[in-house]
Amino acid sequence: MKLAIFDLDGTLVNSLEDIADAVNYTMKQLGCPEKSISEVNSYTGDGLLELCQKALPENEQDKVESAMKIYSEYYNSHYTVKTKPYDGILELLRELKDRGIVLAVASNKTYAFTVDIIFKYFGRDLFRVIEGRIDGRPIKPAPDIIDTILKKTGFMPEDAVLIGDTGIDITTAINAGIRSTGCLWGFRTREELESSGADFIAKTPCDLLSLIDSGASK
Repeated sequence: MKLAIFDLDGTLVNSLEDIADAVNYTMKQLGCPEKSISEVNSYTGDGLLELCQKALPENEQDKVESAMKIYSEYYNSHYTVKTKPYDGILELLRELKDRGIVLAVASNKTYAFTVDIIFKYFGRDLFRVIEGRIDGRPIKPAPDIIDTILKKTGFMPEDAVLIGDTGIDITTAINAGIRSTGCLWGFRTREELESSGADFIAKTPCDLLSLIDSGASK
């Protein structure tokens, strides 16, 4: 492995509570039922449009545009209230960089939020490339964001591994022709990651180093 591409939410940072708070603020403003943490968990990974579509009742889908606007305005000022890096992630990233592995981020969160969160919790020096959702580029599981990272870093698909916590991440890796590692510390289950076709499964960030040391992800 020469290039480690990380998902953001559920992989590098636990942002679920801030996302849930923004969803429930939005639902309250629109007069719709609020959602549990587990429900919001099941909505994440596909980007803001699908998050709002899934959160709204079927008979309230005409409010999607309003929901996206309300959510974005609220999340814009609350997205780091409860969000924090997972235990062991910062140590993992530093060790990978010390070993000469190039680090990148590929998120369906908007580019501005992605950059802000990375800079706040991880600084400006760990990741060579940070990519989030931008207008005109398909989001994961389309491979476009991975193709962009490969082009910017100069690596071939066989040099890269995508590390993420959802089936969407695993499918993205497959679509991009790179290997994948599913993270059990994130938002989704082992069953989802394995059924999606993850090449490797890591229970903790430390397990990623074990995979590398064993040669499994080289």
